[in-house]
Amino acid sequence: MKDLFGKAILDYQTNNNPENLITETTISDADEMSVAYLFREYNEMPKLEKKALQLAKGKVLDVGCGAGSHSLYLQNKKNTEVTSIDISTNAISACKLRGLKNVAVENVLNYSSENKFDTILLLMNGTGIFEKINKISEYLKKLKSLLNNKGQILIDSSDIIYMFDQDDEGAYEIPANGYYGELQFDISYKGEKETSFDWLYLDYNTLQNAAHANGLQCELILEGEHYDYLAKLSL
Repeated sequence: MKDLFGKAILDYQTNNNPENLITETTISDADEMSVAYLFREYNEMPKLEKKALQLAKGKVLDVGCGAGSHSLYLQNKKNTEVTSIDISTNAISACKLRGLKNVAVENVLNYSSENKFDTILLLMNGTGIFEKINKISEYLKKLKSLLNNKGQILIDSSDIIYMFDQDDEGAYEIPANGYYGELQFDISYKGEKETSFDWLYLDYNTLQNAAHANGLQCELILEGEHYDYLAKLSL
């Protein structure tokens, strides 16, 4: 793995001529993404992220923390004990440079279940890390094992049904095999291309059903302006 996403984050943090990331998916054309957006302050965040940070309490685990903006707000503004993990070595290096105290290069599936948290955050399409629909249970079981009694998982995603064409009767023309939110992502940065990786967008009902199947409650907390939502999973 070339870790181009993390490379862009570290370049931005160290003023090493950062460029925009180019992202492309199975259902969308190449699009530019500003790395600066990953370094946004609380007042620049979408309302779903603000709400999640307001609800975060106790010991917090920030999964897929990226540039660490959510963790920094919790650590510095809310005086919260937050642990931040990401599979990107470069992103974690940037997080340390930004002043995060408790960070680690870690895949959540390998994270020790001896660690327990009151809040687990998965933001910026948090369901993405589930990769595919048939792996949701594996991830939910792991996340559940990391929760303290009365703990909560705050996760956001989008129902991307709107990206598909509709026929004359209004039915969406979605793939016959597989789930329509299963995408493959490509990332390019400074002329280099990352190997394609799986990324999952989940509609709320599918998330709710998966949560219930794994012994978790699921509550819709807030809906965004474009098919996006924040949910709370709890024991």
